[in-house]
Amino acid sequence: MSELIKKQVNDAKALMEKAVDHTDSELLKIRAGKANPAMLDDITVDYYGTPTPLSQVGNVNTPDARTIVVQPWEKSLLNAIEKAIKDANLGVNPTNDGVIIRINVPPLTEERRRDLVKKAKGEVESGKVAVRNIRKDANEKIKKLKAEGVSEDEIKTGEAEIQKLTDSYIAKCDVLSEAKEKDIMTV
Repeated sequence: MSELIKKQVNDAKALMEKAVDHTDSELLKIRAGKANPAMLDDITVDYYGTPTPLSQVGNVNTPDARTIVVQPWEKSLLNAIEKAIKDANLGVNPTNDGVIIRINVPPLTEERRRDLVKKAKGEVESGKVAVRNIRKDANEKIKKLKAEGVSEDEIKTGEAEIQKLTDSYIAKCDVLSEAKEKDIMTV
């Protein structure tokens, strides 16, 4: 296989890896009945007029399986953090005791679990679409190498390599999906 094709295959592999990692991080944000600090990753707090990620204005941890505790670095931010969590519409109710904010994560109903599984499957499908788009782009780049003197056989070999990568990363997405669905449906 020529160096030009190897480069395209390696580039595609790196992009597919990123797509699967992104899918994994998006799945972490989906609540599975257990308290997880990643649930609050997308929340931004109004910090003196600047939207700031919650993790940058306080400590977020889980003392037990049903509770998330947010301890702000400045007490003046308690109300802003509480408001940001309520506005995020996560289906949780934060309580502010003047020092920390506690979030009790209620157990999920069967209907809510099914909704979360659908949401997780949607995220996984987005990941698969991203992997397929990377395959398409890589194959187009490989076909353009014919103009640079790369043989027809090498182009076919490169496309076969890209397809192997695509199949393996789609399988990784499926594994993530099954694990998340099991996690959500476990009571």
